[in-house]
Amino acid sequence: MGRLGWGSHFGGLAARLDGAFGADGAFAHDRLRFVDFVDDVEELLEEVARQERGDEEAADGFEEYVLRHYAGDGG
Repeated sequence: MGRLGWGSHFGGLAARLDGAFGADGAFAHDRLRFVDFVDDVEELLEEVARQERGDEEAADGFEEYVLRHYAGDGG
């Protein structure tokens, strides 16, 4: 986000994702499915993109990229 000049939004986004990670920093699979978390993050990034650029195109493909990265091309 910093490279896009959107660093000022990070604190707000991080607060909205509170509870997705445990005290040890590990993803809380027992509280939230990873695919739901990624979908939520993409929606938040699209919201920021609309505010900063007037459309959500800058966040397009985030969910697909993350899921392919962690699940492999067949995931």
